[in-house]
This record gives sequence, C-alpha cells and structure tokens, in this order.
Amino acid sequence: MPTFKPSPMLDQMHNLVTEIQSNICTALETLDSKKFHTDTWQRPGGGGGATRVLEEGSVIEKGGVNVSKVYGDLSGQEIEMFKTLVARVAPEIVDQLTHASFGATGVSLVIHPLNPNVPTTHANYRYFELNTEKDHLWWFGGGADLTPYYLNEADAIHFHQKHKEACDTLSQTAYPSFKQECDQYFYLPHRGETRGVGGIFFDYLRQESKETYFQFAKTCGQAFIDAYVPIVSKNRDMSFTHQQREWQLYRRGRYVEFNLLYDRGTLFGIKTNGRTESILMSLPNIVSWKYNYHPEAGSAEEKLTQCLQNPQKWV
Repeated sequence: MPTFKPSPMLDQMHNLVTEIQSNICTALETLDSKKFHTDTWQRPGGGGGATRVLEEGSVIEKGGVNVSKVYGDLSGQEIEMFKTLVARVAPEIVDQLTHASFGATGVSLVIHPLNPNVPTTHANYRYFELNTEKDHLWWFGGGADLTPYYLNEADAIHFHQKHKEACDTLSQTAYPSFKQECDQYFYLPHRGETRGVGGIFFDYLRQESKETYFQFAKTCGQAFIDAYVPIVSKNRDMSFTHQQREWQLYRRGRYVEFNLLYDRGTLFGIKTNGRTESILMSLPNIVSWKYNYHPEAGSAEEKLTQCLQNPQKWV
C-alpha cells in the first residue's frame, strides 16, 4: 500500500489558498455589517480545513469560503471514484490502479447576496496529487463564474474582462478556452440553459511546470476580488420589489439543481466521505420552485432566461 508522501507544492498551495480565503473574506466584510464565522474541522482519514461562513448579513444572505487540505490512503470503493479523475490525466494506469495515496488542497466559495440586483458568484482554486507504487500524478484546477438574477451587461463584461487579464498572464489562448469550458461545464441539460453568464473554468492543468500554475492560481485569486467586489459595491443599495425577490428565490433553484446533480466537487466530496456541512455550504438558505413557471414576455426576467439559453461573448 503506498503511503502518502506530500510534495512541497501541496504545502505551498495550501498556504496560498489560505491567503486567498483571508483576502476574499476581508474584502467582502468591508461591504457587509457582519463578519465571517470560522469553523475549523478535522478529517478522520487525514487533514482538515477551515470553513468561513457569513449568514443573514446586510449584503450577503449566505456566503461560505472553505479551505481544506486532505490526504490519505485509498483502496476499495474509493479507488473507483479516483479512477474517473486519473482517466483524464493518465488513462494508461487506470486498469492497474488498486491502491494509492492522495493529497488535495483548495479554496472554494459561493456567495448568495440578499439584493436580487447583486449576482451570486462561485470560485475555486485547487491542487491535487496522487501517488501509486510507480507514479506521481498532479494537476491544478479552478475557475470563477457569475450568476445574475437580472442581466447587467456591464457587470458581465467587467467580470469577464478581469478574468481575461488573469488568463493572459498564462497564455493568449487561455481565456477563450477556459471561457468555453465554463459555458460547457456550468450547464443544466435538463433546462437547456447555462447556470449564469459564465466566467472561466479549467481542470487537469499539468502541461507546464507546477510553479507556472501556482502563479496562475495566485493571479486568479486576486482577479476574483477585482472582478466581483466592485459589482457588489455598485448594486448592493439598489431598491428591489417583492416580485424581484421572488424571482431571485426561483432562480436560486437552478443553482441548487446544478450543485446537487452535476457539480464535480459536490459529488466528489460526498462520495469520498467529505465533511457534509462544508460541502453543502454552497446552497442558499432560502430557495423556491414554481411549477411550470415562465417569465412574462418582454420582461427583464425573460431577457435573462434568453441570455442563459444562448451563451454570449462578453469580451
């Protein structure tokens, strides 16, 4: 049985995502009347994390920023889950994969604002490594996306532009590739629409050096703050109606559907006995579903729906 032997990058990346967590929480706390509560936890199989949550604030109705560093030995049913990951990186070893050890660290966040004029957002940056008796595999992943309830094209352009600037530090082809991956990944096939107006999404990055992707993750962490905080600041004090609030709760249902049915992180965490409270922190406190509901023709609600059925080129 392989015994877990972390590479220096696992500790280096954990320090980075902890810093990103702190910077994001600090930036969001300047806009809200409440502070994030920190809940530290340990994983029985190895490692642990810190979940920071803000609920019922003046701006953020439910927000969570989670950092974890987990590791350990794998066998039996857990290996089957990991084979799906390994197949994308080293398909030639999947059939021989019966025992392995792994290490993973990352930061993951979801912010659900109170005001329907402020978009929900999600971001995560992560590093993963897997050791077998013969191989050491590693890769980076992450991204950020924006989910508005009312379409503000200027906000969407700003969000995408900041992430394009971050991607350009990696390569000139990174943004269009990662933007397309985001549109394809955050998609609800049973609804025929994207979850929001997108952003960037990348996974299994290992073609360049570890340091290259570490620096890219660092750049993306700051880009998220630059992309999202100004949008919150601009829209948080806008007035809204009861109808707009009801639409927001209805659209949150789409968020729940995606996270529970398709999100890789949620499914991976649940199937590998992760910490349930931290995994499901992404779900909003209040949400609603309406049977066979369709927005009124020509309304702002219909405009958003049409946009999500046809992904846009924002920058």
